[in-house]
Amino acid sequence: MSNGKEMEEVKYDLSKSAEKTVDGSCPEKEVKATVKREHWSNKMDFILSCLGWAVGLGNVWRFPYLCYRNGGGAFLVPYFLMLALSGLPLFLMELGLGQFASRGVIQIWCMAPAFKGIGLTMCMINSLVNIYYPVIIAYIFYYFFVSFARELPWKYCNPLWASENCTDPDSRSNSNGTFNGTFNGTGEYDVSTWSMTTMLPNSTNATNAIEYAKRPAQEFWDNFVLQRSSGLHDTGVIRWQLLLCLALVWILTFLALVKGVKSVGKVVYFTATFPYIVLTILLIRGLTLEGSLDGILYYIRPNFSRLKDPRVWKDAAAQIFYSLGPSWGGLLTMASYNKFNNNFYRDGIIIALLNCSTSIFAGFVIFSVVGFMSFDSGLPIDKVATSGPGLVFVVYPEALARMPFAPLWSVLFFFMFITIGLDSQFVDVETVVSGLYDIVEENIPYMRGRKTLLTGIISFVTFLIGILLVTQSGIYWLTLIDNFASTFTTLVVAVSECLVISYVYGAGRFVEDLKVMLGYRIPVYWQIAWMFIAPFVIVFIFIFFCVVYQPLIYDASYTYRYPFTLISFLFLCSSFSSSSAWFTNP
Repeated sequence: MSNGKEMEEVKYDLSKSAEKTVDGSCPEKEVKATVKREHWSNKMDFILSCLGWAVGLGNVWRFPYLCYRNGGGAFLVPYFLMLALSGLPLFLMELGLGQFASRGVIQIWCMAPAFKGIGLTMCMINSLVNIYYPVIIAYIFYYFFVSFARELPWKYCNPLWASENCTDPDSRSNSNGTFNGTFNGTGEYDVSTWSMTTMLPNSTNATNAIEYAKRPAQEFWDNFVLQRSSGLHDTGVIRWQLLLCLALVWILTFLALVKGVKSVGKVVYFTATFPYIVLTILLIRGLTLEGSLDGILYYIRPNFSRLKDPRVWKDAAAQIFYSLGPSWGGLLTMASYNKFNNNFYRDGIIIALLNCSTSIFAGFVIFSVVGFMSFDSGLPIDKVATSGPGLVFVVYPEALARMPFAPLWSVLFFFMFITIGLDSQFVDVETVVSGLYDIVEENIPYMRGRKTLLTGIISFVTFLIGILLVTQSGIYWLTLIDNFASTFTTLVVAVSECLVISYVYGAGRFVEDLKVMLGYRIPVYWQIAWMFIAPFVIVFIFIFFCVVYQPLIYDASYTYRYPFTLISFLFLCSSFSSSSAWFTNP
């Protein structure tokens, strides 16, 4: 991209870290190349962009549930310990590497040419994520638009979409004690695969009672929004409402990226801060509801005996890893637009702590409403609490429908999730664009200075592929891609990063590079963490995932059969193959 403003010439050579001026070409090449790289307008652009990317949907719909399930306040012990042992070291490593190299996720690995496939794998991961993640945002947009009504459409059963088993809230609250004692409309969330959609709205949780009574919010989601078919084999028709919302997501993404980091840096001033305003408003509103304090106490009450369970430590490590987002390439990309002497070390610690604090704060918001839901429905809190999209599209909307001025709260709630989702979407797409552009501009003269064109091509092609996910079978494809596109691959990439930086390039050499930028040497702990501690934690997560792996199931009623499971493993292999291909021919 060449807009002529605040562009700097940065020379670097990762093979000669002692030099203050370095060269961007691969070490094995003697050609000295001058690399022009756009920069953030100021430090706040970078901090808010990183914060907006790190604070994703999982901070709101995953962490609160994990905290209450794994010992309440006691869960914070392994959570912050894993932050110090693995999350923060990886976070700082990628920020430092990205800022020092000032290249995209592929060219940055010129310091170890045989491992350039790591960058290709990052691009592949983000390319697959860009297929389904915008669809989730499209769902949120749809709920946002239909909230502009005098009465929320999912408040009561509507004959247009409700089945004969749909039960209005008033009828359900007056039902007999047997029903109230057995009803579980949320299902159980299995965090063993740690994807965005492992637990999707589920109202058929293998009990007889559930077969005869379903929430209006659940019926609205299944029968009206998704109009989901019987499975992957039954594509059905395109849901044109969702298609329009998906197109809107991609238009907004392209407009935000049209001028690169200059435009993104301005957009995030709103998208990264607005969620905090809404979370605060929703917390204040939640605290005024009956039963809210019971929900909050259920969320924070410590149960230290749970710390004996290794699954609690695995959940803490996985949540930290996927929340901060190392190995996806987003941190490398955003840091690459920093000025050479920016204090990334201080920025990284601030961003990581804000990210974790946001997760904890969101838990108070969610469980204040969960407590109200428990009080209003007569169900135990553990039967109401849920995680994942089920929280966003079923449980919380049902709670909103029971509040005075329900449409207002619904509009605020879903607009908050739109801004959270778009922040991550912007960086995911920019990671692919910047990574490919570094290669394209070197090999295709016509594309030099035409980064916007490449952004448009990538956006349009990915949008076309995503149309499959807004058909009636789309939710099945979304779940399939999500569960296998990034879960295992990101762990392998993270370990590879640690090993390449620590043992191929050299941890000591890398620390010297960081000293050139910062003007001081960082504590030796981080070097030890990169070499030993972080890789061990990541391998622990990976092994645990493999041990507890189970066949993929959607909605407790649809099991992915062998041909489609094979497709899912092809998604997994597609990421790894890009890495191995470059390794064999660097």
